[in-house]
Amino acid sequence: MASLILEKFWGIFKHKTGNVIGMIHIKALPGTPQNSHSVQDIVNIACQEATLYKNANVDAVILENMHDIPYVQSSKIGPEVTSVLTVVCHEVKRIFPNIPVGIQVLAGANKEALAIAKAAGLQFIRAEGFVYAHVADEGLMNSCAGELMRYRRQIDGEHIMVFTDIKKKHSSHAITNDVDIVNTAQAAEFFLSDGVIVTGDATGKATSSTEVKAVLGGVNIPVLVGSGVTKDNFHLYKQAHALIVGSHFKRSGHWQEELDPLRIQSFMETVRQVRHIPVESTMIL
Repeated sequence: MASLILEKFWGIFKHKTGNVIGMIHIKALPGTPQNSHSVQDIVNIACQEATLYKNANVDAVILENMHDIPYVQSSKIGPEVTSVLTVVCHEVKRIFPNIPVGIQVLAGANKEALAIAKAAGLQFIRAEGFVYAHVADEGLMNSCAGELMRYRRQIDGEHIMVFTDIKKKHSSHAITNDVDIVNTAQAAEFFLSDGVIVTGDATGKATSSTEVKAVLGGVNIPVLVGSGVTKDNFHLYKQAHALIVGSHFKRSGHWQEELDPLRIQSFMETVRQVRHIPVESTMIL
């Protein structure tokens, strides 16, 4: 039997597997080094990107403060970031009243992401550092599962799914080298993750399809692919429950460029062609 978490996932996402989540990289927010847009401009640009995704019939979208480089850890993120992100997410959600919308707040600001999702009516967040410590670009990041899931209960946000990175990109995992990716996924499942995200080494880098298959066979919760999905390799990952796609949708396939509607449309056409081909389930059911 499918787990209750899988049933919850399938109640939000319309496909059993291969759901495409389009990434909106929000422009640099107030107070960050590269900020050059007003709050209203930031909102407008995010909504324009959301409209491109809507026209292409993607299955979901996620927003992320990717342009806020260099990132700081959650204790250093100011209220201006959370407040502006809430406004942006609220306006994007108005464009997508009937499909899932999520948020990630870099770096590791997972409680803030839950608060934003609660206020803006979002369906999921992407959380870093859920289980096991690791060394990220921003320094040592400790696990947060216990605190985060208690906070979700406190704000009556248990309808918000928490998808969690494991062995996440842009990080060193030497201190947990004796814990493989399947063990990490199982720990996240044990700590009540609503889904685990498998990624490549860096933004835009392909995720190991072997690791995806291994994780699918090791847990009974949704498995998502978090980086490096393209039109040419989608077929390798379609057995995963969802795929977060950002870089491939940009001009030249680089995350810093603008969204290219032709790339999005071409990708979704490939997805529609591939989806009907059966895949072998590797999950424990």
